[in-house]
Amino acid sequence: MSTEETLAHHQESLESGDLDAVMSDYANDSVVITPDGPLRGLSEIRQLFDKILNDMLPPGSEHELLSQEIVGEVAYTVWRGESENFNILMGTDTFIIRGGQIVCQTFAAQILPKGAFKSIRPKRD
Repeated sequence: MSTEETLAHHQESLESGDLDAVMSDYANDSVVITPDGPLRGLSEIRQLFDKILNDMLPPGSEHELLSQEIVGEVAYTVWRGESENFNILMGTDTFIIRGGQIVCQTFAAQILPKGAFKSIRPKRD
């Protein structure tokens, strides 16, 4: 699969909530680099996507791809999303895709839990 095809499959799998299909996009020795540090291998990466698909952006959540650039085996996306419990004001991912599999990915997002600031807002009478 090409970089474009792999990325499209990955995005479709995320939107449908199919964890096994998401994981099929990754090589056995893939690395996902997050602000909390790198996740190495399928087991660690699976834990991340299990949390994303079940807690952060479950199927049916709003997701909008704002920008996508693909140059050879490198893909870059900018997106936003919203679920019942979270507002993701902006997320960004960079993928290195070889032989139809993601071998490295970076991820960062500005994530706000809904209701996080209710306690500091003044009450109106």
